[in-house]
Amino acid sequence: MKQHALGLAAVSSLVLTAILASPGASAAGDSRFSDFTPLPTSAGPTSDEAAPITFGNPAFEQRSIAAVVEQLAKGEPNSGVWDMNTVNETGPHKGSHLFTPFESSQSGVQRTDLATGETETLWYSPARGAHVAFDASYWTPWGTYLTAEESWCTAPTGCTTSNYGRFFELTNPLTADSVTEAGGESANLVHRNVIPRVSHEGVQFDKSMNMYFIDELNGGSLYKYTSAASWGQIKSGRAGYFDAGQTSVLRVGDGYTPNAVGAYTWVPITDAKGKPLPGAITITDPNGVTSVDGRNTTELAKFKGTDYQRPEDLQIQTVNGVERLYVATTTTNEVYALDLGAAQISVFANRSTTDLATGAPVGTGLASPDNLALDHDNNIYIVEDRNGGVDNDIWFARDLNLDGDLTDVGEGLGRWASNGTPGSEFTGLYFDPTDKRRAWVNIQHPSSQNDRVIEITTP
Repeated sequence: MKQHALGLAAVSSLVLTAILASPGASAAGDSRFSDFTPLPTSAGPTSDEAAPITFGNPAFEQRSIAAVVEQLAKGEPNSGVWDMNTVNETGPHKGSHLFTPFESSQSGVQRTDLATGETETLWYSPARGAHVAFDASYWTPWGTYLTAEESWCTAPTGCTTSNYGRFFELTNPLTADSVTEAGGESANLVHRNVIPRVSHEGVQFDKSMNMYFIDELNGGSLYKYTSAASWGQIKSGRAGYFDAGQTSVLRVGDGYTPNAVGAYTWVPITDAKGKPLPGAITITDPNGVTSVDGRNTTELAKFKGTDYQRPEDLQIQTVNGVERLYVATTTTNEVYALDLGAAQISVFANRSTTDLATGAPVGTGLASPDNLALDHDNNIYIVEDRNGGVDNDIWFARDLNLDGDLTDVGEGLGRWASNGTPGSEFTGLYFDPTDKRRAWVNIQHPSSQNDRVIEITTP
């Protein structure tokens, strides 16, 4: 997450034409996030951590709406290391609050009221080490909030030494009061043990209500959970999404070729109720909780999943009814696209992809892709896990025909924004589903230890 001084370099007229005439371009006064000139380099260190971002469009505005030191000054318990963002995407007050977890050794969840600007801690682990590395941040179709621990271990017979790898549902995210409010409604955070233990990050749902998740590991796999409950049962409260369901792992070929592309299948590791299939590994953790070990089960021949190198965030994009699931793999500097209908996986972006600022391959300019985001025009953004003030950028993927590749004329990656806060990284880029001109991104673990949520708006 590090960098040096930035300036706008000349861009060829061909590239500028592709940028400005592409879907999402707009007239003055109706600027979109896709209206920008690609930055040729990363930004240097910022002198103002409250405005740390250099944009490819200098008209974009930024402001800090929450910071760790402000929370602590108000008496709100907060361990920082703020990760992914989401808002309440459903219900009568849709878009009213922003939710962010703490990826720390004493994890928690905070909620920001977007009307008043007040941020409060809804849930906080009772002790250091009791809950760690909350990373995922997702609003469910039925109106609850999901997060999970990005921490698990590798052991051929199952990981019995860790309490982590758990998947949680906050069932009352809008009505729970701050942990500092005496006598208020307490947050109800529930371990959904039907989801096998892995090192969690990205979470996405498709239109059929399948839930996708990953194991963040060099050699980690991609997973799908299918609930036993129907949408009608879930909406009516007759059954819960996580009461029972089957988990499967993605396999290309025989599963033994890492980073494979092509046709894939889903290999079940549990039955339809979530019980381990014969031969799958179950563990009992130090807290006495018994779970299916997703990571170590899917290294067994019977359940072998295809290995990818630190799969992290996920993002679903729907174009003319075609659903694609995008997956960032940090170690191999790639983003994959899964066509969920055709059951095909391919590479969407890598270091061979064209840099829209130069016309040459992006090369080492693309480093450690981690988070993914989708704007109102169906554009994919790729957020790097790099060094603030040195080489931490957000890349815009210009897919002109939205066909899930960047190989057509005029397509490629453009450096959309660069982070100048030393010691930090961008996390949690999220576009407001209720306002096409607003987004948020976090500045995580800066040297100052003052994490921030930055709101981004277009003119």
